[in-house]
Amino acid sequence: MNNNRKESRKKLMAFTPVYDLLHKTLLGYVGDLTLQGVMVVGEKSIETNKRITLGIDFPENLPEAPAMRVVILARVAYCRQEETPLYFNIGFEFIDVSPENAREIEAILERYQFRTVVNISDLKS
Repeated sequence: MNNNRKESRKKLMAFTPVYDLLHKTLLGYVGDLTLQGVMVVGEKSIETNKRITLGIDFPENLPEAPAMRVVILARVAYCRQEETPLYFNIGFEFIDVSPENAREIEAILERYQFRTVVNISDLKS
């Protein structure tokens, strides 16, 4: 994969679930985030180029940061099995990011970036 990105990825500190809102299913947890997309670590493979309305639930971890759900349409850019065969890295490219979505994501990146990252395998314990 080409790692020449316009924006650097931001690892998030929070336990952040990502849902397929149409099918009301948990896809996995945020691995990293940019204004252009999100990488989700999940247990199931998803077909490339599929469009999904994502619901990303950012928790209330800081007193000045209330819980927030970002709803955004995205395309599956890639789906690769992790080194641990139980998980997949699923790359979503955001489609038609509204000004409101952009503001929400920028605020989230500002609040949560550069802190301790939660390992998904720790969540299963």
